[in-house]
Amino acid sequence: MVEGSYKKIEVQNWERNVHYNFFKGSEFGQYNICCNIDITHFLGKLKEKGLSFYYAMIYASTYCINLIPEFHYRMRDDGVIYFDKINPSFTYMPENSELFKLITVELEEDMIEFIHHAKQTAVAQQGFIEGIKRDDLIYITSIPWISFTQITHTMSRDKTDTVPRVSWGKYFKDGERILMPFSVQVHHSFVDGIHVGKYVECLQKYMDEYK
Repeated sequence: MVEGSYKKIEVQNWERNVHYNFFKGSEFGQYNICCNIDITHFLGKLKEKGLSFYYAMIYASTYCINLIPEFHYRMRDDGVIYFDKINPSFTYMPENSELFKLITVELEEDMIEFIHHAKQTAVAQQGFIEGIKRDDLIYITSIPWISFTQITHTMSRDKTDTVPRVSWGKYFKDGERILMPFSVQVHHSFVDGIHVGKYVECLQKYMDEYK
């Protein structure tokens, strides 16, 4: 398994020990929250710069994930680890095709550099998925054909799968604003509703202040 640096958590002395043990054995420990986010300012600025909205959203959603510590935890070998950095793994559908690929790239500091590299990697990848399985990730997808109000994700029977899932749908006008359905799926062993709220608030602030 290839990934970045991480540290092991001493669960017995961890403040989240009780909550972790309560949820870790759940048959389906992940839960999903959907909401609308305001992309009016963000979308306008991206259009001014000629930048891809999809890749910019991948960057923004991953950047903000990294600012919320609870999204960095993963189950590993009957224990818990904390990654220093989370990277995006996203879907990409080539032109003139209805079959997508799964692309994994490293998060870079600069958005424009990230967009350029992510695009290059997505186009160049030949297979459906490449590389070694890793879990220092956030899984990202987009459903740009539907303004959904709820969404579910395919899951394996692996109870240790604690990788967050983020997705968004077709944006729409609401008066003078442009809103977009946004979904966050997390494992309750590590992430509670308050942390999802902090994440969505962080992402909204990032988009509202983007220059």
